[in-house]
Amino acid sequence: MEEFLERFKRRAQAVKDRGVPPLEGAARKQFVEAAEKDFVDYSLVASASWSVDDGELVLRIPISG
Repeated sequence: MEEFLERFKRRAQAVKDRGVPPLEGAARKQFVEAAEKDFVDYSLVASASWSVDDGELVLRIPISG
């Protein structure tokens, strides 16, 4: 599980570090919006604590701080 969360940390950093390809107008806006959502999604999962409760994996994602 720790390796799984570490992969999400690396994915979030990769999204943050990558440049914007030479796009214009609506395509550029769409690319940037998708990258922002990817970063948030990967960061949320990467910050989760986890447990197994009643045979189910439970991710607890902090919503503040």
